[in-house]
Amino acid sequence: MPVLPETGALRLIASEGLGPREHLALDEAVLDAVETGDSPSTLRLWEADVPFVVMGSAQKAAREVRLEACAADGVPVLRRCTAGGCVLQGPGSLNFSLAVRYDDWPGTRDLRPSYCLLLSRVTEGLKGLGLAASQEGVCDLAVGGLKVSGNAQRRRKHAFLHHGTLLYRPDYAGMARYLAEPADRPEYRGGRSHAEFVGAVNADPERLRDMLRGVFGARPPAQPPSPREMEAMHRLVGEKYLLDAWNLRQ
Repeated sequence: MPVLPETGALRLIASEGLGPREHLALDEAVLDAVETGDSPSTLRLWEADVPFVVMGSAQKAAREVRLEACAADGVPVLRRCTAGGCVLQGPGSLNFSLAVRYDDWPGTRDLRPSYCLLLSRVTEGLKGLGLAASQEGVCDLAVGGLKVSGNAQRRRKHAFLHHGTLLYRPDYAGMARYLAEPADRPEYRGGRSHAEFVGAVNADPERLRDMLRGVFGARPPAQPPSPREMEAMHRLVGEKYLLDAWNLRQ
């Protein structure tokens, strides 16, 4: 199994006060900077202040999202740069974003081994908190057969971006109102609805943050994003994440 770097090898960045579009754009900006070598491999932990729907890069909004309900309630419908499925983000969903150069974590150049490596670390971390987590399918974590973490990646020549989430307070009502039932389902889901399929990580969010920093080898204090990353974030918001041509493309 690939070995993670020594504790402290990852840069930890803080990004409080951002809106949904800025969060998605910052992940892409950090990946770009890590890919070119302008920034070191990085971990960012974040949680959106408001609910929003976010699709995987290849999904179609009309199939995945209840667009009329989102419009009526003012819930943004966005698209991220990674693959994967459509989810409801917001308070109660703790996200971890890793932008890592392959050379820093040997063995992550191939997709499936990288998922196994990263999710095995989170699984062990959750077990340390008393939660019997297991990997299900390619990129989910479950507790008691209920999904508590979804994950997705975008891969470049020299680095990759890994998005993951830990649901500690799922918004079941929001899922039912804003998300269509997906046609593409992992085998372990079966015919279950969102409310029947999604569970909660029964742990304090600060303990989850500490756990994620530990399993991925990133120690406080967190640094702000670099000026280049912030400039790129603002550019990507204007050129991409504000545009229906990106978010709602069919």
